[in-house]
Amino acid sequence: MENIETLTTRARLTEGPVGRTLAALTLPMIWGMFSIIAFNLTDAYFVGKLGTAHLAALSFTFPVVMTFGSLAVGLGVGTCSVLSRAIGEGDHRKVQTLATDSLTLSLLFVGVFILIGVFTIDPLFGALGADAETLPLVRQYMRIWYLGMMFLVVPMVGNNAIRASGDTINPSLIMTVSAVINIVLDPILIFGWGPIPRLEIQGAAIATVFARAISMAASLAILHYRKKMLVFRVPAVRSVLDSWRQILRVGLPAAGTYAIGPVAIGLVTAMLASFGAAAVAAFGVASRIEGFALIAMFGLSTSVAPFVGQNYGAALHHRVRRGLDLAFLFSVVWGVALAVVLAAVRTPLVGLFDTNPEVIRIASLYLLIVPVSFGAQGIMLITSSSFNALGRPLPSAALTLVRMFVLYVPLALVGKLVLGPVGIFAAASIANFIAAFWSIKWIARVCVANGAQASGCRGPVPESSQSPG
Repeated sequence: MENIETLTTRARLTEGPVGRTLAALTLPMIWGMFSIIAFNLTDAYFVGKLGTAHLAALSFTFPVVMTFGSLAVGLGVGTCSVLSRAIGEGDHRKVQTLATDSLTLSLLFVGVFILIGVFTIDPLFGALGADAETLPLVRQYMRIWYLGMMFLVVPMVGNNAIRASGDTINPSLIMTVSAVINIVLDPILIFGWGPIPRLEIQGAAIATVFARAISMAASLAILHYRKKMLVFRVPAVRSVLDSWRQILRVGLPAAGTYAIGPVAIGLVTAMLASFGAAAVAAFGVASRIEGFALIAMFGLSTSVAPFVGQNYGAALHHRVRRGLDLAFLFSVVWGVALAVVLAAVRTPLVGLFDTNPEVIRIASLYLLIVPVSFGAQGIMLITSSSFNALGRPLPSAALTLVRMFVLYVPLALVGKLVLGPVGIFAAASIANFIAAFWSIKWIARVCVANGAQASGCRGPVPESSQSPG
């Protein structure tokens, strides 16, 4: 059994052409993320049929849901970071211990998240600009969402543990099944069907929670039965605390990093609320379309983490740098292509979600201005993921903090006063470009500091590792 277990978590990403390895990791992740973002778009589509107020309420929930989701992502990133390096080192017993302890840690955090969330709905969303019409709708959605938070956090950590082994196919299948369930349930629960009553925005929340519950069961089953990464025994307290310390050393700064974006988006949502519910609804629609357009970059940045972690753990620094070079190039090319396509189809695309002319006008402006910086945003995502995989979350946090609170939010405040919503959207593009330039410089310096030559992490290439990729 020990030999079988060791084989299931061996370092598979330290061999073969770099480009081909990254593609093999990324393509399944793109499909999985396509599924998840598709069900977010489906939520927006069906809730939008209930009216602009309901769509605005869902848009208000977006930054808060993303903030709590970011804390879960942080735990997952910390798990992926320590596990991928342990796999690179070839220590399977350590892999089992860390994977198991990461799930117990996630359950501890869930209890804290629920208590904070349930008792802060009204003051929090009131501060974000929700009015007497939208706040009751927000309350209906978020009460259900908070109570189902375990089904968000646990599978997110579990899927990251699976990815650390170099397996992106199973997490993608889990995400796809979850998305399909959500898409099927949305219209049934929102509008009612047969004996099932019309639940409106509450139905959207229930569909999401149920779909996430299925994904939690699937991820735990794969970790235990297929990957052999979980152990069911009472551990020593010292061992558990040591595992939690390793995970949180990366996970807490990573969680803070991922939470920075949604908090900033919440502030931007509050700015747009001064222009009316239509502006908030437009921002919500455009943000979801943006998420859909950036699927490939999200998938690539997620795949870069286990690749960088395993190769760094195996001291193959030249492969780390080669992987980053290829990822940055793809980000730029893909970003330019997206900007051109969205500029051409933005108006009819927004019209699919809301027929309100003001919603269409404002969302179309967003999709004309912000996508020109998608390539730069992709570089930021890749760099941030790489820092976390290297066990250096603070540079990632600093980059995101500067991008959002030193650049984006202050520029958005100025832009709002001078140009209205257009100025807010232009601020996002400017912040993306400046932060991307800084991130490339910083990751290059870190590569050099980790024992590589002046050209980056491209150290002497062993003959056995040379390949055209």
